Amino acid sequence: MTLELFIQHLVNGISLGSLYALIAIGYTMVYGIIRLINFAHGDIIMLAAYFVFFGAGMFALPWWLAAVLSIILTALAGMIIEKAAYKPLRSKNAPRISLLISAIGVSFFLENVAIVVFGGRPKSFFSPDIFKGVMKIGGISIPNLSVIIPIVTAALLIALVYLVNKTVTGMSMRACSKDVDTAKLMGIDVDRVISLTFCIGSALAAIGGIMWGLKYPQIHPLIGVMPGLKCFIAAVVGGIGNIPGAVTGGMLLGLGEILLVALMPGLSGYRDAFAFIILILILLFRPTGILGEKIAEKV
Repeated sequence: MTLELFIQHLVNGISLGSLYALIAIGYTMVYGIIRLINFAHGDIIMLAAYFVFFGAGMFALPWWLAAVLSIILTALAGMIIEKAAYKPLRSKNAPRISLLISAIGVSFFLENVAIVVFGGRPKSFFSPDIFKGVMKIGGISIPNLSVIIPIVTAALLIALVYLVNKTVTGMSMRACSKDVDTAKLMGIDVDRVISLTFCIGSALAAIGGIMWGLKYPQIHPLIGVMPGLKCFIAAVVGGIGNIPGAVTGGMLLGLGEILLVALMPGLSGYRDAFAFIILILILLFRPTGILGEKIAEKV
């Protein structure tokens, strides 16, 4: 493999890893506060892609406006899912397994509704010209999208870190992640914080879903299943409940996938299996993840 080809694969790996990281943050934020693995998170990606598809196609909106509306609608959908499926169980102090089953049920519900409403046939995702170009640096050809995705992810991550660490809302989120009951005693509106967390996580997933549609321009009702699972794995690998951990896990997974196929083309059929092998190894040797910390259970 030449140096130019290796750099191209490296850029592609960083691009894919940035996508994984962006979506994994939603998993890790929700888990950090209410200890819930939101398996419907992957289907939020699908909703965002379809919102852009119909906004730009059926309603002939400018692409950027369709994308903005998609992010807003998807964030609202995340809040509605939390209010309808999770809050009633939390208010009754239901066991965590009930919340997990509810999340799986919501996932299947969204997928089947999408099949009925949007149709099961794959559809071509419209991509503006700015995302189609290719930059040439010496003998290296890099798609514009492979540069745009990491930049967007980095900007959103900086904004999120500022929100969590430098604002009153972020302080409330951190308090809830430490101890929900104590946060309530301190006067924090825990339900509002949880709704806002779902809103932010869904908005990030929406941006990830739109960029996923741009990178792999074909959408269908099950488009979010495999990315959702891989981003969950990325969150676990990095340390679920830890935002830097989600980014670390996403980058490792994206780079590992691309470089595995680049260095060993004969294993390209096992690309998806790579993520699950990494998950098993992490759970065996470091169950808390790379940057995760042990959390003592209250009894």
